[in-house]
Amino acid sequence: MSYKVMGITAGRKNSNAEILLKEALMACEDAGAEVIMINLRDFNILDCTGCTACTQGMSQGKNVGCVLDKKDDKKRIMDVMLAQDAVIYSVPTYDLMPSATYLKFAQRSLAYETAFLETIGAIEHKERIAGLISVGGSTRAWQSMALEGMQATMFTTDFKVVDMLLATRVPGPAQCLLDDGLMARAHKMGENIMKALAMPEGERKWVGDEDMGWCPNCHSNALVLGERQWDGLFYPIECQVCGAGGTLEKTEDGKWKFVIQKDGLLKDRTTVSGRAKHLEEIGKTQGEQFFENPEAMATVAQRKAKYTAKKFRGID
Repeated sequence: MSYKVMGITAGRKNSNAEILLKEALMACEDAGAEVIMINLRDFNILDCTGCTACTQGMSQGKNVGCVLDKKDDKKRIMDVMLAQDAVIYSVPTYDLMPSATYLKFAQRSLAYETAFLETIGAIEHKERIAGLISVGGSTRAWQSMALEGMQATMFTTDFKVVDMLLATRVPGPAQCLLDDGLMARAHKMGENIMKALAMPEGERKWVGDEDMGWCPNCHSNALVLGERQWDGLFYPIECQVCGAGGTLEKTEDGKWKFVIQKDGLLKDRTTVSGRAKHLEEIGKTQGEQFFENPEAMATVAQRKAKYTAKKFRGID
């Protein structure tokens, strides 16, 4: 069976992010995959306007799409991307987080929320996997939210992350080519993608470095103190990325590990059912408590006038 694998980068042409991506894709190609690649810098992607039209539609069980679909290249890319079996993303980080070029593209994906579209029968379920590469000039200390930021953009379009690579200390153009170990690891990512695709659907799992990250569910390095959620659910410790809940426990060798509790994956954002819980929240807080509440909307309109009328001097 020939699998479709797409590469998406947001870095400079023929430099670190693009080169590492090509190395991974060549491994996929060698294994028989049908490979395509794009650089987001070649496309026109508009910023999300925050109009909430897509989520208003979701709260009413309707697929209204994105109001910008006919104005830029986002839908053109998404139509191809969502038809792939796997996508490898390779993104530079300039200051802790994924680059703005990538985030602008990713944050426009809410209108393509697959959990919602599958729920209303607009699309059929398709299992997709992803590999993530983050590239920066320093150590992890200055890329501390890079992979996690990319992970956070995978849920909406239902890509299961099976491998991640943090490429560090490559600030110069194409400097990654001086690091044979890094290039080999990028090639290994392509091999891992094909390894995961060869697994039966429904059984595809993490194939990256076994000990990567605090979270055993998504392998991120981001844990936060829990807080009571909109429906009363509470976990002492939460994974900031996937939403897994549990506690920190000390191991026999004196180290700490994150242990997910029995109901800790109830709202796992890496699953369709987990994200469906968030759709319930949208329906409650945006629909029932606002758009379907004339009194609340009237109160907002009345109080908003004060802020609409207030003007401050800008930059001359």
